[in-house]
Amino acid sequence: MGIFSFIKSAGEAYLKKSTLTARKKQRSKEMQNQRQEGILEGMLYSAGLKINQLEVELEGQTVKVYGETKSAADREKAILILGNVDGIENVEDRISLLGEEAHTEFYKVQKGDSLSKIAKKFYGDPLKYNILFEANKEVIKDPNLIYPGQVIRIPALVNPV
Repeated sequence: MGIFSFIKSAGEAYLKKSTLTARKKQRSKEMQNQRQEGILEGMLYSAGLKINQLEVELEGQTVKVYGETKSAADREKAILILGNVDGIENVEDRISLLGEEAHTEFYKVQKGDSLSKIAKKFYGDPLKYNILFEANKEVIKDPNLIYPGQVIRIPALVNPV
């Protein structure tokens, strides 16, 4: 954006052309934004999350996610799926939780972390890494491949042993 100078005698024709070009660009940005929102919604649908009235809005690097669910886990997974997309800096959670809220923490993976190390830190047992893997299958495809900066769920143990 800025201020541009035009030659007075050519201004009218140039202004019309410039206005049409700006409108085309604006439309293409809107279409691109709608397409990206559709892709993000599709990611949530394909994860099998039970979120009713799901809607995603993309504003720059921030995603707003709306809906209703009875599952705190589905809500948290939606946030993580969206937040772990390249180019997304913030996820604004607007999902209404209709059931009981479970205690879950989010953890940002650090350099040198493994699921076993994280399980030992939070559960006191590195062999409970599988709990972390199961809770994060939507963002972790292989338990041996996690990356610094990735955010995962640390669910509370249902029956701590």
